[in-house]
Amino acid sequence: MKREDKNKFNQIVEDIKSIKIQGARNIAEAAVKAYFLSPSKSSKNSLLKSRPTEPMMQYVLNLAEAGTPLNKILLHSKDSQDKINKFTFKLVKNEDKIFTHCHSSSVSNALVYAKKKRKKFQVYNTETRPLYQGRKTARELGKAGIKVTMFVDSAAAFALEKQSSKDKIFANKIFIGADALLNEGIINKVGSYQISELAHYNKIPVYILADSWKFTSDKVPVEQRPLNEIWNKAPKNVKIKNPAFEFVPKKYIKGIVSEFGVQSYSDFVKKCKKRK
Repeated sequence: MKREDKNKFNQIVEDIKSIKIQGARNIAEAAVKAYFLSPSKSSKNSLLKSRPTEPMMQYVLNLAEAGTPLNKILLHSKDSQDKINKFTFKLVKNEDKIFTHCHSSSVSNALVYAKKKRKKFQVYNTETRPLYQGRKTARELGKAGIKVTMFVDSAAAFALEKQSSKDKIFANKIFIGADALLNEGIINKVGSYQISELAHYNKIPVYILADSWKFTSDKVPVEQRPLNEIWNKAPKNVKIKNPAFEFVPKKYIKGIVSEFGVQSYSDFVKKCKKRK
């Protein structure tokens, strides 16, 4: 590998590891571009170790290793997002209050598309501590002219519970992304479970916007992030847990919005398994 390419490769690995590159699709695209700088088993393994919780990265690297050209892999990503945008557009109604958590390029792109197509809606989102990925979502949507109201993570219930018959604040739909789509549910940013459970209790439909390449039948580990993201130099005897993701069971999910369309969880899984 040329020195310049080696430096680029190492920088991409570090950016994925540190979450400078975030979002399953963005990670997958960056990883496969890095792989083609030096196509080898060693390069593939280095990339996979940078974020072991990303099935889409595993999928595209398997395709690349098997000889699929880079442009074909990247074209799928673009086409998939275009389809997700159009399917999501049909779900968005005027005056909707749509809740989202963390940052998902699939969700952000779909909502911006709906806004450009003149749908009138607003978005509630969480700041998503400790790395505040929700601010990235808010900036992207706000730049597109979408009205955004941000809640601290612990105040999510204010956007999801109808406090009284006169209360107009509560969300009526939830759109979130997924880092992994499994047989029995999804893996997404920590906080997604309690949001989905609360939405289920309040009869608010939860839709997962995601590329089908995120589906896997393999077990996906829950990444534990560095403790200093929560509290640098915490006092003695203070123990910190910093899980990055968590599992959301399919019973809380109304539908999966992928390039296949808007489907029930069971139908989506069947479609993914037929493809394999």
